[in-house]
Amino acid sequence: MANIGFIGLGIMGKPMAEHLIRGGHTLFLLTRSGVSEDLVALGGIVCTTPQEVAQQAEIIITMLPDTPDVEKVLFGNNSIAAGLTDSSEVRKVIIDMSTISPLATQQFAIKINELGHDYVDAPVSGGDIGAQNAALTIMVGADEAVFSKVKSILELMGKQVTLIGGNGAGQVCKIANQIIVALTIEAVGEALLFVSKAGVDPEKVRQALMGGFAASRVLEVHGERMINRRFDPGFRIELQQKDLDIVLASASALGISLPNAATTHELYNACVAHGGAKWDNSAIVKMLEKLANHEIYKRTE
Repeated sequence: MANIGFIGLGIMGKPMAEHLIRGGHTLFLLTRSGVSEDLVALGGIVCTTPQEVAQQAEIIITMLPDTPDVEKVLFGNNSIAAGLTDSSEVRKVIIDMSTISPLATQQFAIKINELGHDYVDAPVSGGDIGAQNAALTIMVGADEAVFSKVKSILELMGKQVTLIGGNGAGQVCKIANQIIVALTIEAVGEALLFVSKAGVDPEKVRQALMGGFAASRVLEVHGERMINRRFDPGFRIELQQKDLDIVLASASALGISLPNAATTHELYNACVAHGGAKWDNSAIVKMLEKLANHEIYKRTE
């Protein structure tokens, strides 16, 4: 069993850390909002700085909102890097499971390698439900030998763990995932809006489509949220907006155009402008409804 540090215990990180504890590992925990009592009751050990986490653990996992947050925890004051320097005789592994810039990820990996330690980017898909059920899809960028070392730990949190390539490749894969997810959520919103405006029961249409080629996890989960008006997170609009920021910045760096990703990004920007930063990302449908002057409704007969 390993000593594992876990930094970032939000809606995703908390259940992920719990699975590791239940898997028999010792967890050193840190989060801005304070470590929950139930994780402590399970045996989690509270730390006060990233440096302390890195000093105590041989594997350090970060699950943070954005690129600057990861950079600060890795290299800021009382950082993971400082803790690695304090324990340089042991080769440790940093696993970043956040969704951040692939270019920044490659630079972070170089800096950690220069300190004599290993870096893994392992962003996830599956949302809070996947995190709670240890059913996440985990996309890994790492050296193959390092991946072999941490794979069993990742498998405690996910049902599909795939080595994509070297450092940064996991984040590239996650960008592809977010393009597909965001555009599909928008497409489901358009389809259900059309159905409702046409006077047909959107729930019956959703049920029918789930048996055909249009079936998807997005239609199943987010379509149900749209119909029943359940817009509590889930995955927040502001995080989807951030991920599409990364998508478009990365596309620009590659010199390619992603026009539908850009349009969907503008709809998420509109949600934020209307006070929806904390809404579930399925609430993009609210902006489509404003454009149509029609709200999706569920028939009761």
